[in-house]
Order: sequence, then structure tokens, then C-alpha cells
Amino acid sequence: MSPLDNSKATDVQGQVSDEELLKRFTPASEVEQLGNLDEIDPEEVQKLRRTGVDLSGSGRIGSFLQTNCNVVECKCGFEGVELLPITEALKKYDGLKEYWWKLVSRDKDTFTREADAGLDNGYFIRALPGEKVVYPLQTCLYIRNENVSQRVHNIVIAEEGSELHIITGCATHPDLTSGLHIGVSEFFVKKGAKLVFTMIHNWGDEVYVRPRTGVLVEQDGVFLSNYVTLKGVKSIQTYPVATLMENAMARFNSVIVSPDGSDIDTGAKIILKGKSSRAEIISRTISYGGRVVARGHLVGDAPDIKAHLECQGLILEEKGIIHAIPELEAHLSNVDMSHEAAVGKIAQEEIEYLMARGLSEEEATSTIVRGFLNVKIDGLPEELERELEAAVAESQHGM
Repeated sequence: MSPLDNSKATDVQGQVSDEELLKRFTPASEVEQLGNLDEIDPEEVQKLRRTGVDLSGSGRIGSFLQTNCNVVECKCGFEGVELLPITEALKKYDGLKEYWWKLVSRDKDTFTREADAGLDNGYFIRALPGEKVVYPLQTCLYIRNENVSQRVHNIVIAEEGSELHIITGCATHPDLTSGLHIGVSEFFVKKGAKLVFTMIHNWGDEVYVRPRTGVLVEQDGVFLSNYVTLKGVKSIQTYPVATLMENAMARFNSVIVSPDGSDIDTGAKIILKGKSSRAEIISRTISYGGRVVARGHLVGDAPDIKAHLECQGLILEEKGIIHAIPELEAHLSNVDMSHEAAVGKIAQEEIEYLMARGLSEEEATSTIVRGFLNVKIDGLPEELERELEAAVAESQHGM
């Protein structure tokens, strides 16, 4: 599979084709748009905060908020980072010819073709050469109306020697149940740069999510991706593909909870194309009756590379399904590649151990689940660590 093949996930339930899915929803451009931030009510503010987005901008160097297809906020207070709506960036940089549809093929599938034909905006972020940004930049892609399809295309560039942290919250209105989000994202990490990208999903129970992502990490570059979805969603299909050049490094971490009725097909593919490149894919999944497919594909295509894949899953309801698909593909003999996968339920002796120390069965189970989901992610600034911890704690409510 080439770096342009960004999704090998399919709708295994077979209930609706991609073309039929598109027909269900109204394009974002055809519904009423939010005028400004003052129109967002307190309930929405709270949901966005639980998705890692603080509308006050506290602890952030900048903010981008798109509701449906309208960009209601786009500002950055750090001179070394450029933030624009993608439609403005395309005009300013003559179509972004070096980056636009370079890592994701516009003809990959029905959803990439839809995003190409009916763009509803998206963001352009660029860290200038040598700029080191510790505090995160926040972005939010928000569906505010029922039965809306949102189609975005994002371009993120970390120029040579730069460092950038981004936290993205994707969510729907608290009273909304149904929608479709199509998100094309292309990440370019230049020589010696570092990009940390943390995404938290907080959708509705009947929302379909179709991200298509490509990543290129040049010599000595670092790309860290953290993906978190802890609430109900109808269907997610995501399979980012990253290509690493000499001495580059990429790590994909995912924390996934699948309630009853959810079908979540996630994973990542990393092609280690450059000598001495390194890669890691780590996933933690919990099924409360939903279905999770956890994919990981590591391709060793250069000497002296090192790569590891790890998938751990817990099934907490009998009808839950977790399907782990680890793949190692080596094209040379002098590579170091490994994987481990384990799926099961909480051991009864673990629950009894905690109950013997004064916890109820429910409290014991919750403690074990929280510890399972709280995976230490190296390289995150303290701000993002706190956001992830809060998101995991929030996931306990209502489960």
C-alpha cells in the first residue's frame, strides 16, 4: 500500500454505502451559520471544554473555531506561527501547490472526492523555521446543526527546526445526534522539526466520521499523534499513513472507548523509508458493547530501523467486539520490528483485590478502567497532559 492509500477501513456493518451516506446529510454551506462566539450557549461551552477546547483561550497561543462551514474565530498571538482558514491560505499562497493533495489522493475514495468538490473550509497552520512553541495552539471543527455534512481540508507545516503543539477538538452540539464529518489532513514535518498533534473526539450517537490523513516526516523530524475518543459515535473510519525519512521518528497513540452501537475502525500505517528511522503504534481500546477494529501496519523499508506495535483491549460487555490487526512488513534483514496484542476482560482477582481494600465493585472496576486508559504519552507539554487526564476522567460519567 502506498503513502496515498489513507484508508483501508470499510463499513463492515454493510448497512449503507458511501454514496448513500452522503445523500443522507445536508451540506454545511446550506444551513444557518453561527455569527460569532457570543452565540454559543453555556452548555456548548462546557461540551467544547470537555473536548479539549477552551474558548477563553487560556494557556493557548491561538485558536481556530469552525462551526459547520463558517470560521468564527481564527487568531494567533505568537509571531512565529501562521494560522489561517484554508480558503484564505489557498488564495495567499497560490493554491499551496507544494502541499495541497500531496499526501492524500483526492481520488482515494468517495469521501476525498466529496471534500475536493465541496470544501467547507478547514485550517492552515505553519510554524516558521526555528520557532519553538511550548504552549499549544487549539483548533475546533464543530457541527452545530442536525443532519449536516461538514467537509474540511487541513494543512499543517512544521518548518525546519521548529516545534509546534496542536490540540484539536472535534464535536457536535450537545442536542445533536446525527451528522457526517469528512476531514482531510496533510502534515509536513520538515528537517529537524517536531510536531505534536492531539485530537479529542466528542460526537453524537448517530454521527459518522471519515478522516483521511497523510504525514511526511523529513530527516531528523519527529511527529507525535495522540487520538482520543471516549463518547458515543455511530461510526469512525480512520487510517493515517506516515512516511519517515532518515533518522525520523513517529509515534501514534490512541485511546478509544466504544459504547453499545458504535463501530470504530482505527489504526495507522508507518512506512520507515529512511535509514535509522523509528516508529511506534500504541492503542488502548475498551468496548462497552460496541465494535472496535484496531489496525497497525509497520513497513521496514530501510536499514537499521526500529519499530514496535502494541494493542491492548478490554471488553466490558459480552456483546462487545475488539479486533486487533497487527502487521509487520520487513523488506530488509537488518531491521528491528516487534508487536504485541492482547484482548480480554478485567481479571476478577484484580476487582476482588481492590474490594478487599474498601472499594465497591463499581469503584474497583472504574479504577482499573481509568488506569488502563491513562497511558503516559511522552513528549506532551503539561497543558496537554492535563487535558487528556480530564478527558479520561470525564469518560467515566454515564458509563
